[in-house]
Amino acid sequence: VQLQASGGGLVQTGGSLRLSCAASGRTSSMNVVGWFRQAPGREREFVAAITWSGGRAYYADSRFTISRDNAKNTLYLQMNSLKPEDTAVYYCAARPATVTVISYNHRQYKYWGQGTLVTVSS
Repeated sequence: VQLQASGGGLVQTGGSLRLSCAASGRTSSMNVVGWFRQAPGREREFVAAITWSGGRAYYADSRFTISRDNAKNTLYLQMNSLKPEDTAVYYCAARPATVTVISYNHRQYKYWGQGTLVTVSS
């Protein structure tokens, strides 16, 4: 499985961005997919996750919405009302298909995209 994140950029406080994560390869090898972020000097932290087959989404922040388009093999993260503290590199990730449980722990995700930088200016 290969994941390619995109959509990051510079936005002002209060603005919105939509991140995309295109999946390729053996996408049947993944089930739980999610977004994490990492700011300089900080631990990678959970943002949102959902099962690729559909189902409940889990969020660390209600300003964000995760969705997926199975036909396009693409995962999205809509981010609204952005704040300077949201500045970070955002990564998409996936757990193996044998796992169906959402996890907030980035160490339990096997597949990772390269990250896309989001900068929110004050």
